[in-house]
Amino acid sequence: MKKSILIFLGVFAFAFNTKAQDGFEAILLADKADSQKLMQAYFAPGMEGFINAMNNGWYHTAKVHKPFGFDISIGASGAFIPTEKELFNISALGLASVSSSSTTASTFAGSKNTTEMTVNTTVNGQAVSADFDFPGGATEDLPGNAVPAPIVQLNVGLPWKLEAMVRLVPKINIGENDGSVNMLGLGLKKEITDWFGPMDKTPLHVSLLAAYTTMDVDYGIGDVTSENLEIRNGLSKFNLRSFTAQAIASLNFPIINLYGGVGYNSGTSTYEMSGTFTGIYETGLPAPNDTVRETLDIPSNLDFESSGMMATVGARLSLGFFKVFGSYTLQEYNTASLGIAISIR
Repeated sequence: MKKSILIFLGVFAFAFNTKAQDGFEAILLADKADSQKLMQAYFAPGMEGFINAMNNGWYHTAKVHKPFGFDISIGASGAFIPTEKELFNISALGLASVSSSSTTASTFAGSKNTTEMTVNTTVNGQAVSADFDFPGGATEDLPGNAVPAPIVQLNVGLPWKLEAMVRLVPKINIGENDGSVNMLGLGLKKEITDWFGPMDKTPLHVSLLAAYTTMDVDYGIGDVTSENLEIRNGLSKFNLRSFTAQAIASLNFPIINLYGGVGYNSGTSTYEMSGTFTGIYETGLPAPNDTVRETLDIPSNLDFESSGMMATVGARLSLGFFKVFGSYTLQEYNTASLGIAISIR
């Protein structure tokens, strides 16, 4: 079935829909353990890439605002998925109910080509089967083949050379089937340039930064009827938690700023589906007994995580209050960030 489903985020200009190919939900026709393995293998690169993207773009200078000075930044980060994560080895998953003539299949980051698979299982003691097309990848439909994440951020200067950072998307409805999204990111930057004596008289600024992001997305699959699957009140849920801690520095000149940082990123995400899913299997018997229906056991939460050291380099162009910035981060999933900002004090 052709079904547009929201996998990660689907809101405002930086949102994106990923289009699952025919047969995506049909993965659930396999035994529960096999469905979980297949969905885990497919989604992992995208989920992990999104964690890396969400931990970027928090700063474009190490210099903090004066008390109650502020800037508003709008932009996006994009995580590039390594080539080796575009495919997974089917036999390596140890599937019990699923077979395929292919040795590999696309992950979320792979090509759009689908992979034919066959489920052989039992329903009420009777041997049954079902064929389906495992979905192809989706990143070819995304800008730059990268997993994007939004940057909509407010920074406010505080006393004691502190700066508060907030990313906020209040709960809003998305899609046609009661979907919703909300996000909250909180960060704190502390400038420590004066710890190094006369260096505070130079263009060099040094700060410490820590930030935490939480995001929850619900997206309705709705009611679907296909050749081998029926879905009623289907709903998918995506939850993300990410954290970054960095030491950052910048050279602040009147027009050009050069900045960078080193630190540690980590994060976890989950993906789950709910609703009533009914599989329709072939028995190999003559009609009217040629098919049998079975309520499917949906896999429990799919859990993903990514963590590791990172290093960022970037530059910012200052045109009065208006700023344009961009950076590149070396980490598990290398990430590029671009944005603009309006800065006061």
